[in-house]
Amino acid sequence: QVQLVESGGGLVQAGDSLRLSCAAASGRTFRSYAMGWFRQAPGKEREFVAAISWSGDSTYGADSVKGRFTISRDIAKMTVYLQMDSLKPEDTAVYYCATAQILTSRLGEYDGWGQGTQVTVSS
Repeated sequence: QVQLVESGGGLVQAGDSLRLSCAAASGRTFRSYAMGWFRQAPGKEREFVAAISWSGDSTYGADSVKGRFTISRDIAKMTVYLQMDSLKPEDTAVYYCATAQILTSRLGEYDGWGQGTQVTVSS
């Protein structure tokens, strides 16, 4: 199982940008997995944000973030990124990354969750 550590969260204003990073501890297995970003707001269920294939050739995101968030991965650095632009107050949540055997938005297909990083967007 790959150990993951998220970073890059913070407090920003609406319209600002942030880039989240998800660093993997194991390079060999990191290359084998699809990666996903999820988020969880207080009192709400964890929801899918974006995912990327093991090769980085395929990506897709939730409708709520399309055109604003971009997922990418750097295999050499064993890191997955989530570039978040035009942030809105409703993007406020703890953001988590995780691994999956396939490219999917299904929460149950993911494991190896990191500890999360808080993103707060003020209006």
